[in-house]
Amino acid sequence: MLPSLDFNDIQEKFSHHVRPWQRSLQFWVRAVDIYSGYKVLQVRVRFEKDEQKQDAMWERQHELAADKIYAMCSDLGGFFLKVHRARLRGDKSDVVVKVQHPGIQDLMMTDIRNLQAFALCMQKTDIKFDLFSITKEMEKQIEYEFDFVREAKAMEKIRRFLYENNKKTAVLVPRVIRDMVGRRFLVMEYIDGIPILNLGDEMAKRGINPGGKIAAAAKQKILQSLTLAYGQMILKSGFFHADPHPGNILICKGSEVGLLDYGQVKDLPENLRLGYANLVLAIADNDPIRAAESYRELGIDTLSKCKNEQQELLRLAQTMFDTKLPPGVSMLQPFSEESSIKKIAVRAFPEELFSVLRTVHLLRGLSVGLGINYSCAEQWRPIAEEALCRAGRLKGKDIKPRTRRRSFFGRLF
Repeated sequence: MLPSLDFNDIQEKFSHHVRPWQRSLQFWVRAVDIYSGYKVLQVRVRFEKDEQKQDAMWERQHELAADKIYAMCSDLGGFFLKVHRARLRGDKSDVVVKVQHPGIQDLMMTDIRNLQAFALCMQKTDIKFDLFSITKEMEKQIEYEFDFVREAKAMEKIRRFLYENNKKTAVLVPRVIRDMVGRRFLVMEYIDGIPILNLGDEMAKRGINPGGKIAAAAKQKILQSLTLAYGQMILKSGFFHADPHPGNILICKGSEVGLLDYGQVKDLPENLRLGYANLVLAIADNDPIRAAESYRELGIDTLSKCKNEQQELLRLAQTMFDTKLPPGVSMLQPFSEESSIKKIAVRAFPEELFSVLRTVHLLRGLSVGLGINYSCAEQWRPIAEEALCRAGRLKGKDIKPRTRRRSFFGRLF
C-alpha cells in the first residue's frame, strides 16, 4: 500500500528547494542594477571638472544605491529571529526571549554564497581589494549567529571583562538567565532603553533641542562609552562584540548605553591584536613608516605604482581603520580614480581583520549620525600603548605624555 501524500508537506518541500533559487535571482537582478548605476556615473563624472560637483554626484549615487540595497534587504528578509519581552513565572523582573525560526540558516548561506561570487567579480574589475576574504569571514561569523549557546557564553565573557576593567562599566551588557539557553533559544535580562535611532525624536518629546548643548553633551557621552568599550575589547582583550549597528544599541537613563546581540563576536589572534595596536599608533601620529610596517605585520599585501606610496598607504589605513576620514576626503568613493583603493591594490587582506574593519566603519556611521567627527585611533592611543607595553614591544620612555593630547571628550582615558 502506497503512503498517503499530504499536499501541504509536498508544497513545503517544493518551496524549500525553489526558494533559494528565487532568492538568488532577486539578488543578482538587483545587484547588477546597483552596479550598473555606479559604472554609468563613473563615466559621467569624468566630464565634470568641479570637484565639489563630483562629490555631489557621488553622494546622490550613494543615496540611490543605499535605498535600493535597503529595499532588497527588506524584500528578501534578514535573520528570522524574534526578540520577545516576557516574565518568568514567580518573578517580577522582565526578560527577553530570543527565538530562531527553523530553516533560516540555509537561506542565509545562499545569500553569503551569492555575495562571495559578486565579491570575486568586483575585485577582478573595479575594486582592487581582497573582497573575497572578507566574505569568507562573513560566512564564518554568520554561521556563529545560529548558535545561541555560543552567544550566551560570549555575552557572559564580555560582560565580565567590562565590569572587571572599569569602576563603572562603559556599556550595559544583558545578563544571561542560566539554565534557559539552547541552540535556538536564549533568555536574558531585559534592558530598558530606546533605540539610538530614536534619540532625536525622544529628545524633541522631552523639549530638548537636538542641536543644543545638552543634546551635544549627551551624544558625546554615548560615543565616549562605545569608544571606550570597543577600545578595551579589541586592543586589551582581543575578544569583542563585532556588530555595533544602530539596531543593537540602546540609550538608557543618564545617557547610559546598552549593547545588545552577541551573535557576532570575534576572538582576535594575539599577533593581529598587537599588529592592530601598532597601526592605531601609526594613524594617531600620522606616521606613514609605522603604517607600512603595520601592514606587513598584519599580513595586508598591497601593490602600488603611484607616487608618494607611503603617504597613500597611511591614507588607506585612515580610510579603513579610523572613524575620522583623511584630510580632503568628505566621503568614501571606491569607484573614484582618486580613491586610495584605486591607487593601492590590496591583494591579500586577512579574514580575521574584517570584524575590526566592520566595527570601525559602524562606529564611523554612528559618529556621522550623531554629528560628531572624531578619530577613534586618537582615543584608543593610550589603550594601544598599554597593550604594546605589556607585550614588551613599547618602552615607557616611548609613550607620549597624555596631558599634551586632549580629545573632543576632554581626557577620555
